[in-house]
Amino acid sequence: MENSRYYLGIDIGGTKCAVVVGNAKFEVLKKVQFPTRTQERGYEEVLQEFHRHIENLFTAFPKDQFVSIGISCGGPLDSVQGVIKSPPNLPGWDEVPITDWFRKQYGIPTALQNDANAGALAEWMMGAGQGARNMVFLTFGTGMGAGLILNGQLYAGTNDLGGEVGHIRLADQGPVGFGKAGSFEGFCSGGGIAQLAQKMVRDSWEQGNDVAFCRNEEEWEGLGAKTVALAAAEGDALALDIIRISGEFLGRGLAVLVDILNPECIVIGSIYARNESLFKPFVDRILQEEAIPGAWRVCQVKPAALGEAIGDFAALCVAIYSNQQMSAE
Repeated sequence: MENSRYYLGIDIGGTKCAVVVGNAKFEVLKKVQFPTRTQERGYEEVLQEFHRHIENLFTAFPKDQFVSIGISCGGPLDSVQGVIKSPPNLPGWDEVPITDWFRKQYGIPTALQNDANAGALAEWMMGAGQGARNMVFLTFGTGMGAGLILNGQLYAGTNDLGGEVGHIRLADQGPVGFGKAGSFEGFCSGGGIAQLAQKMVRDSWEQGNDVAFCRNEEEWEGLGAKTVALAAAEGDALALDIIRISGEFLGRGLAVLVDILNPECIVIGSIYARNESLFKPFVDRILQEEAIPGAWRVCQVKPAALGEAIGDFAALCVAIYSNQQMSAE
């Protein structure tokens, strides 16, 4: 019976890690979470903690009933060789042969994908992109990355750098993202919106204006996208202007993707998903102005459906998708 077969999802993050047991119906049957503590320990100790939790799970879910293991982790990485290659949020994780480690420990087929590609699989298989043949998933969180589903398949590129849309320059000057001023990530990410907000608040102060959502230097230092979005939702003019700029550049970035890829839907996570009503008017206007009419008319822009649970489902969907691919070969 398919329902008695299990999939193991491994989510490796800079702050926390999770182990998820699920089935082919995308049901999470059990989840264990623990802090990564990258400053205190190396990857070997983190893997040993994974091992302890997984062995405990095998008492309730027999090992021989697991079909595959899926790992979601920040890049850069090599999904073909199954190697993690020094992600900035995982110091010391240099050339870690992660899929080999899991295969040798448990004898279960194991697949690795970066978190944007894993998120794309989750939204495509069970979220806002269900039923699409061509879908783009945008993270729009701490950074801006994309996962691409093209012709019903995950597309990772020649060496896992497909979908690095945050690096695209959208303006000569602007907030810095992906090491580049004026980039897609600079205008459309948590870090980029914070930079944009700090500059615009500082300019407003220098013109002698008070800013209701940022009253002093201490608040300026901690200014972020959440504060801006809350103020914009309450009608603050400066906050709305910050959202307008980010939203217009989001529209420009989407127009590039629509023109090149001709997707039927673009699913956007995190900051956009939580604040769609603020961003959507600006995004729609720029898309209509900039994209090929025949392409944008057939493309739906949607908020991600899985919310904060996407990390759990992403790793699980890597496992399920990799098994489907192996079965099709």
